[in-house]
Amino acid sequence: LNWRFRNKERKKTPFFVTQDSTAQRPAQKVGEYYAKAINDTFGTDFDVLFGPAYKGIPLTVATSMAISEHFGADIKYCSNRKEVKDHGDKGILLGSPIADGEKVVIIEDVTTAGTSIEETLPIISAGDVDVLGLVVSVDRCERGKGEKSALTEIQEKYGFRTTAIVTMKEVVEHLYNKEYKGKVIIDEHIKSSDRRIL
Repeated sequence: LNWRFRNKERKKTPFFVTQDSTAQRPAQKVGEYYAKAINDTFGTDFDVLFGPAYKGIPLTVATSMAISEHFGADIKYCSNRKEVKDHGDKGILLGSPIADGEKVVIIEDVTTAGTSIEETLPIISAGDVDVLGLVVSVDRCERGKGEKSALTEIQEKYGFRTTAIVTMKEVVEHLYNKEYKGKVIIDEHIKSSDRRIL
């Protein structure tokens, strides 16, 4: 087992999950996957789709367009900047502002230990908003800061629902002993060695 990557929390991991590889696929298709996961879990009775910078910015745009096209709902999108802008369109947020009383769904690429949620919630909860939940592309199925998975910890800590387009368990099962670009990515050794997946 090759522990060659470190995630945001500096934990060693044999795999690295990123949305960058989806740049080869149309952003429209990625947005459709997110839109379906959102509709399946939350429906479309909410106001704003929020994506933390930087990867959340294109994800919110593509997903809000897909929700409109496939489910007939007009959902605003909003993201934060890593730094406050002091000229032109000033402030920390870009896109549609979040107003008091609005319902918000957060969208991210992956969540490893919930660190970005801890950074995001104070930004969007400055007003009186209702955060319905979090949607990620891949549930890594790894332990968060305790003994439960990161998504379970987030759900229990903040009291909102979490969901993913696909889980790492599903990815492992799909790729197990199958060739991808002429090479088997997940063989019996890797599958049995990675016991961090819950």
